[in-house]
Amino acid sequence: MPDRVYNVLFLCTGNSARSILAEAILNREGRGRFRGFSAGSEPKGAVNPYALELLRHAGYDTSGLRSKSWSEFAQPGAPQLDFVFTVCDNAAGETCPLWPGQPVTAHWGIPDPAAATGNPAEIAYAFDDAYRMLKRRIDLFLALPIAKLDRLVLTSRLKEIGRSEGATAMAKTE
Repeated sequence: MPDRVYNVLFLCTGNSARSILAEAILNREGRGRFRGFSAGSEPKGAVNPYALELLRHAGYDTSGLRSKSWSEFAQPGAPQLDFVFTVCDNAAGETCPLWPGQPVTAHWGIPDPAAATGNPAEIAYAFDDAYRMLKRRIDLFLALPIAKLDRLVLTSRLKEIGRSEGATAMAKTE
């Protein structure tokens, strides 16, 4: 793959928490090298308020974040994707649209912070934990010499990243 700006899509079923967090992290940490997007197979239609609060508190620009369908990225004129990462087990098990250009894919499943219960502090902790795990995976991804790796080695490395700390059972077996 040539040295250029890579388009990355993070998928989750609801596109309200994990994939949104990943999109924001990649767009800040990988600025100039990567462009992050997120989508869902059954988007909630709104970003989870805990996700927005966490990102704002950490100094992220949240103005462009929205819950959207993955079908937007399979339409003519959509950005050509270089990478597609599923961050929830449900999305990983679904039949995805055919992405133009055959992007490299991997499953980076982590627990859903939007499913957390308890008091507001406990729920916020679940979001902090999801953010930390996604940030770690994205940092590892950004450190890869992508332009120097062949597709097979790159795919293997991306799957290894998905099996890192906090991985869901499905991600551990990928």
